Amino acid sequence: MKKRMIDIGNVSKVYRLYEKPIDRLKELLLREKKQYGKEFYALRQVNLRICQGETVGIIGKNGAGKSTLLKLITEVLSPTEGSVEVHGRISALLELGAGFNPEYTGMENIYLQGAMLGMKQKEIAQKVPSIAAFADIGDFIHQPVKSYSSGMFARLAFAAAVHTEPEILIVDEALSVGDTKFQIKCMDHMKKMMSAGTTVLFVSHDINAVRRFCERAVWIHAGEVRMDGQVNRVCDAYLDFLKCGEDPARIKKKIPAFIKKEGIAEIVDFCVEDESGIVEDEVFYDMPLKITVTYDVYEEDFKDAVLGVALRSKDDDYTCGLNTLLDQVKIPWKYGRNQVKLHFPYGIRAAGGEYYFEAALEDQTATVGFHYIQRVKRMHVIMEYESEGIYNIPHVWETG
Repeated sequence: MKKRMIDIGNVSKVYRLYEKPIDRLKELLLREKKQYGKEFYALRQVNLRICQGETVGIIGKNGAGKSTLLKLITEVLSPTEGSVEVHGRISALLELGAGFNPEYTGMENIYLQGAMLGMKQKEIAQKVPSIAAFADIGDFIHQPVKSYSSGMFARLAFAAAVHTEPEILIVDEALSVGDTKFQIKCMDHMKKMMSAGTTVLFVSHDINAVRRFCERAVWIHAGEVRMDGQVNRVCDAYLDFLKCGEDPARIKKKIPAFIKKEGIAEIVDFCVEDESGIVEDEVFYDMPLKITVTYDVYEEDFKDAVLGVALRSKDDDYTCGLNTLLDQVKIPWKYGRNQVKLHFPYGIRAAGGEYYFEAALEDQTATVGFHYIQRVKRMHVIMEYESEGIYNIPHVWETG
């Protein structure tokens, strides 16, 4: 199992916004309960786990929360809620020349950067020749960095960041400055670092660069993780969003309010989502999924009621049937609105093709139906050629 390098749990970053500067002072000094400002969530309930050797692209529109996330990881900011755990030395290019003192020379800033990363002076001195050679700015390395062009700044900042042997490298659009030749040089060096096991977080608006460079992508939208997964799949969804806006089929339906009806109970919603909360109609066979079944109870007498969920093929073959009686799970059964979630952490593992879910509420013996919905949700499963038949059974070969 790969080592966890970054573990972000339920992280939110909240700022208070005020219409006038005096309102901030009023709220601070006056003891009255009136609130003069309003809360703005730069990030809301973000969960993210990044392991050793992963190359993760962070994508999203301007103002989505990408830079805020990186600043939390590098401890430039502290979270309002939640926790951020980082295991390993971080080198970050969050902004061009961030961490550089403009009054210092390039050489002095190299030593400053190394010291900030906890390196000893002797260690830094050993790295100086390779940093200077990579930056290739000549005698300007002995001049104050305030005299540098943006391209020279980028060269020195990147060279210093990657030659201090970080375990985690974070790059936030810094490579957009500078000539194409140097950008290629940077990409080639980062690929070598990846091969050596360095974890890389790469933030860019260049989706093609993210596709070429990363194996995984995280789409941040309005402060939330909108999608997290295989890079091409996430990038395709993001580009579709930019072109067409929100796909109505992927928006969670608003469930009507509870209304007392005849009968014992009724299923009012059946939702299939991926880990990021995106409503899915097309999934990879091994993609983790979550089914949320919402149902209304009109008669509370049937406390040991059973919920069943089944999967059938397009030809109506009974692929899989699950219920809470067999799994010995007691479902909520109170008058009004109730909800149960069913998780498939390893995906539904079915062969590629079209399938349909069905759902039922039944009595305690699972023989008398209260409410049954056939073909409640269509699902298209994508499966790479990894096995044959209708099901890919998790397995391990042993040859010794």
